[in-house]
Order: sequence, then C-alpha cells, then structure tokens
Amino acid sequence: MKRMAVVLAAGQGKRMKSKLYKVLHPVCGKPMVGHVLDTVKATGCERSIVIVGHGAEAVQAYLGEKAEYVLQEVQLGTGHAVKQAKDLLGKEEGTTIIICGDTPLVTTETLEGLMALHEQRKAAATVLTAVMEHPAGYGRIIRGEDGGVLKIVEQKDCTAEEAAVCEINTGTYCFDNSKLFAALDKVTNSNNQQEYYLTDVIGILKTQGDIVLGYQAKDPAESIGVNDRLALSEAEGHMRQRINKQHMLNGVTIIDPTATYIGADVIIGADTILYPGTLLKGNTVIGDNCEIGPASEIEDCQILDGAVIKHSVLSQAQVGARTTVGPFAYLRPGAVLGDEVKIGDFVEIKNATIGDGSKVSHLSYIGDASVGRNVNVGCGAITVNYDGYNKARTEIQDDAFIGSNVNLIAPVTVGKGAFVVAGSTITRSVSENDLAIARVRQENKPGYAEKIRSRAKAKKNQSSPS
Repeated sequence: MKRMAVVLAAGQGKRMKSKLYKVLHPVCGKPMVGHVLDTVKATGCERSIVIVGHGAEAVQAYLGEKAEYVLQEVQLGTGHAVKQAKDLLGKEEGTTIIICGDTPLVTTETLEGLMALHEQRKAAATVLTAVMEHPAGYGRIIRGEDGGVLKIVEQKDCTAEEAAVCEINTGTYCFDNSKLFAALDKVTNSNNQQEYYLTDVIGILKTQGDIVLGYQAKDPAESIGVNDRLALSEAEGHMRQRINKQHMLNGVTIIDPTATYIGADVIIGADTILYPGTLLKGNTVIGDNCEIGPASEIEDCQILDGAVIKHSVLSQAQVGARTTVGPFAYLRPGAVLGDEVKIGDFVEIKNATIGDGSKVSHLSYIGDASVGRNVNVGCGAITVNYDGYNKARTEIQDDAFIGSNVNLIAPVTVGKGAFVVAGSTITRSVSENDLAIARVRQENKPGYAEKIRSRAKAKKNQSSPS
C-alpha cells in the first residue's frame, strides 16, 4: 500500500518570540521540521508534502528536494492546511500520515506501529494518542465499547467525566487518503475561531460508519509540540536523553550523560569514551576506541579509530587513526591530520594537511600548508600565510625539522629532510637535506649591560617630578 505524508509547517509561531521561523528552531542541532521529515521518510513514505506559510522560503531552502511544497497563504486551521495538498495527493490511493512540523520527538517506531494498525484493520482514520498524568489543555480521546475512537473532545468542551480521561490526542493521524480528502470537503468553519479543523474529519468519518482507531504511543513525551522556548527546552532534554541512551546501548561509554551533548546526526563507534563537557555536533563521525574530552567541541568532523582529543575545538576537520589532539588545540576548517600525528597545546591548524607521524607539539600556527610525514615542528613555529591581501601556501616535505620560533614566509618550500635552525625567518625555499639559518650572528659586549641600566635609570630620573 502506498504511503504518503503531509507535514504541517505553516504556522507563524508567535509564542517563540523569534525572527527564526518556528519549525526551523533546532533540537539537538537539527531543525524540528528536519526531525519530522526524516522520521516519516523512514516509514517508507513515497511522497512527503510540506505545508508552508510564514517563512516558506527559509523552510524550502533548508529541506530542499527532500519534500514537495504547498503554500497556505492564509492560516485557517489544520483542516484547511491539509486541504491545500489536494491538488498533489487528492487522486492518490493509500495511507497518508498527517503530522505537525513542531513535533520532533515522534519516533519511527511509533509511526510504524500507527500505520501498521491502520492498514491491518483497514481503518478510515487512526489517531496517535498518549496517556498523560496531567492532560489539562489537550483534546481527550473518547473510546467506544469496541475500543475504537468514538470522538475527540477539546478541553473546553469536556464534561466532568470526559475531563477525567487521561488519553489525549497528539495531533498526529493516519488516514485512508481518498476518505481524508472526501471528508475535508465536508468540513465547515462553524465555530468560534471560524477555522477548519482536521479533528472534524474524525466525526464525519464516524457518522459515515467508517472505522476510526487509536494507537497509543509508549512514551508520552512523543506528543510534545513545541510552541515556545520552554517546550523547546523540554524537547531538547528528552532528545538528548534518547540520543545518549542509544549511543550507550551501541557500546559508547559516556562518563556523565548529563554533561555530554551529542547532535542528532552524530555517529560514534564502539568502545569510544566521551568525557564530561563534550559537545559533538553536525555531521560528525567518530570511529572506534577513541577518547573525546573532557571539555571538547567537535562539529562536522571525521575522527578515525583510536584518536584522542582533549580540551580542544575542532570544526570541519579530519583526524587520523591514533592521532592525539590537545589539550587546548584548535583545528579549523580544512585541517586534515594523518595517522599517529601529535597536535599539542595551544596549536592552531587551518586549511592544512599534516602527514602521518608528524608532530606540532605546542604554541604553533600552521595555516594554508602541506606538511609531510615524520616532520617535527618546534615550539612557537608558524607559517606566515597572509600579506594583508592574499593567502599563500607553505610546503614542508617528509622528515624535515623546523626549529623553535621559526617563521616560514609563504610561499616557501622546505625540502625533504631539511633542517631549519631555531629562530630563523625563512623567505626562500630550502632544498632537500639542506640546513637553513636566517638570523643575525650573536655578538656579546663585555660589561655593556651595566651601561644600559645606568642610561635607563638616568632617563627615568629626568622624567620624574622633582
């Protein structure tokens, strides 16, 4: 049976009090509508229609070709929103799921269960429900003697008996597609808000004698719809717990899950250890047997097996197997480290490759450079890559030795096995196996230190007030 999805993402989200369109607010690093769309696609939906309104261009720019789009120019209720998809889906046969773009916690497992029940029982509609300890404010699910859904009653319309019901409507539904759009044509706006409600479709289907079922989510947290920053924080908390739990079940050690942030799209290999204060974001992939943290921030990086990263910041970088980074290192975009490389304290790497076995141990900057294998870069050495207008590259070939406090003025090449003496400023290329020294010869003047001190003291006395 063909499966389709309609994602409702046209609301303005005034309660967020933000210039950012509501469904684009991130939960664990991914916009809410991204979570929802990925979830429905994982259930096998062949077509996904996103109903956009406020912020339509921003939503389309983020989702791109992952969905089809329909514009709801004026927001006249959930029923009106779904009806906008009629031109695209109205003639289709199959199952259509309706879900809000601000419900990022709904899982693929739950939607699969919802759709399976709906299809097995050949229902016209199946409502995703949840049981809440304190259901005030939610529409109640009233079931008939056969266990099916008799009606959905909004809080303000509940009798005392109905208000005592703890099973609520989550706002996610499964419909027989043909019956959905036929019923939508019968929905009116004869209510106080003068809006077309999707919940009215349930009543229309029941009146027709169709089967309407309810499928109860195991975790009531999945029903959270984000309408303000408090709900956003609550959703973030639930998502973080879910993500951390799954990684731990997959063999990752997280020393303190409450102090560890892992984005929704991060991949981590088995036997990796995450220490407190670790933030893993974006499309980061970490291999097996790594040690990450404490207090490290890694975004959009690839970390190979056995790497160790401590107290460091990495962005759009690659780290080779058994390489160590930190403490207090900064790998900027374009940093590519080979295997068994050592990047030490207060080292910054930008748009540079560092070959296998090379060391940049402390207090250095390597930018716009290619560093070969088994190179040693001494303390305080830097590549001088910018003249105020243009960037230029430095090449350091295999087995070279760069002494402490060396300045390599790009463009320049240091050949294989060359030795650059500490304190040198290199402006011309150094050939293979050459020794380069570029500093003034030292001269010692006996007793001259006392003359300098006397001269400085006299100057100070002259400038002091009498």
